[in-house]
Amino acid sequence: MVSMIETKLLQGRRQVVHWVTSPPALAFIPALGLAMIWFGLKGVTLVLFSIIPALYLYQSHLRRSVHRLLTAPDPEPVMRGYDIFEEGIEQVISHVASKDLKSSLFCVEIDNFQDLCDQYGRSTMQKTVKSIGERLLASVRDIDLVCQRNDAQFAVCIAPVRYLNTVLCRDMADRFQQTLQETIHIDGERVPMSVSIGFCLISSAAEVTAAAWLERSVSALAKAREQGPSAIERLPVKPPAVPPSSPDRREEIRQALRSGQIQPWFQPQISTHTGEISGFEALARWVHPTKGIILPSDFLPLVDQADLFEQLAETMMRGGFAALKAWDNAGFDVPAIAVNFSGPELSNPALIEKIKWELDHFDLNPDRLVIEILETVVSNVDDDIITKNIHQLEQLGCRIDLDDFGTGQASIGAIHQFGVTRIKIDRSFVARADRCSKQKQVINAILAMAEHFGVETLAEGVETVGEHTALAQLGCDHVQGFGIASAMPFEQTLQWIPQNTAKIQHLPKLVGGIR
Repeated sequence: MVSMIETKLLQGRRQVVHWVTSPPALAFIPALGLAMIWFGLKGVTLVLFSIIPALYLYQSHLRRSVHRLLTAPDPEPVMRGYDIFEEGIEQVISHVASKDLKSSLFCVEIDNFQDLCDQYGRSTMQKTVKSIGERLLASVRDIDLVCQRNDAQFAVCIAPVRYLNTVLCRDMADRFQQTLQETIHIDGERVPMSVSIGFCLISSAAEVTAAAWLERSVSALAKAREQGPSAIERLPVKPPAVPPSSPDRREEIRQALRSGQIQPWFQPQISTHTGEISGFEALARWVHPTKGIILPSDFLPLVDQADLFEQLAETMMRGGFAALKAWDNAGFDVPAIAVNFSGPELSNPALIEKIKWELDHFDLNPDRLVIEILETVVSNVDDDIITKNIHQLEQLGCRIDLDDFGTGQASIGAIHQFGVTRIKIDRSFVARADRCSKQKQVINAILAMAEHFGVETLAEGVETVGEHTALAQLGCDHVQGFGIASAMPFEQTLQWIPQNTAKIQHLPKLVGGIR
């Protein structure tokens, strides 16, 4: 591990050599040499003019040493001093720009650090932070850059690679979380741990500085903290060159919908009792011909500005229905497909007729369609058409999921009023459910309310085996998240479904809190 002393010595040597070999010093050397000859100091003059080339050589060596320190593989990963880290980022930017490579910058922060200090003491938390740093170092490659920015925050810069996108960065962040969020044992204390992560993928290194890139990743972290513990967020390195509302961008998103570039990917939902598939959620992905996979957070603002939410919902629904028929034909038991509907779609007077037509076209029963509605939509319903459509969807036989439950202002009365069949417990309550008593208390309260009203529950954002087990034992009916499986294109579901079936045949049933 590079010490602070080592870093300071390196900086000092670099400054001295830089001064000696700088243009002002070089301008003075001929005059100094003549003076020495004038005073009869020929021997000193010879020594001086022998040292200067050596200093140049040493300066070149020092520069190469700094470069190796920043970029070459170490025997083990190294926690850099901040100055060295920032210089390393500049070199990463240079490599990315010159060789058409990719990189990403992550900011990782321990959640509720001050509260933990108050509870366990400063000394214990210092040791905890050291342990977190060691875990983080063990999670990256030797050539990646890592530094500790403050008491509770770390930064990781991924050494340039040829292929890297938002999906892969999200997977990296998930792996960081899984590694760092294991309970830490310090001085006989069990310190539960959660971290929030913000990252910024550098898609174009032009006019990007280390400070600006780091600022964007810190902003992503701040955005993650707003969502609660264990959140992950990303930001682009800089605003798009073309305004999102421009006619060109609106036409691009329309063409993407027409051509099938925007398509449903499917994330499984499984029963905590049996492990069997209870459904899939259709999640939009833009499979761009040159940019790769683009996530909804990056293109949904374009959809909104182009007034294309209805078309997007139709695309997701048709793709979901086609998938259901294909699973049926393959002999797979997939009960339902969940499709997200926002306010604009629900305010369409022709919505019910459209859904009826599509169900008839694919020869599917209405109960195989789950309409996911955000809690914020239900809590702010002042549109008679939305209210009417939700009631008619219920009467038609479609199931209604109330999404992101706990983050909005929906009343219990609204849940009953709109015939909600299942509530989806938000990730902010699910995180660390196996290690945090407060999280368990909140979940228990939600589950008790759901049981009272005869409403099923699904926990979203389940990312660890511990969370999955805890939710099953508490009595949550269904789970969904990266800990089960990521969203995948339809073709991959044909492999995943039989693999899941084979796996659950050899596992004991989780029956701890089943109602």
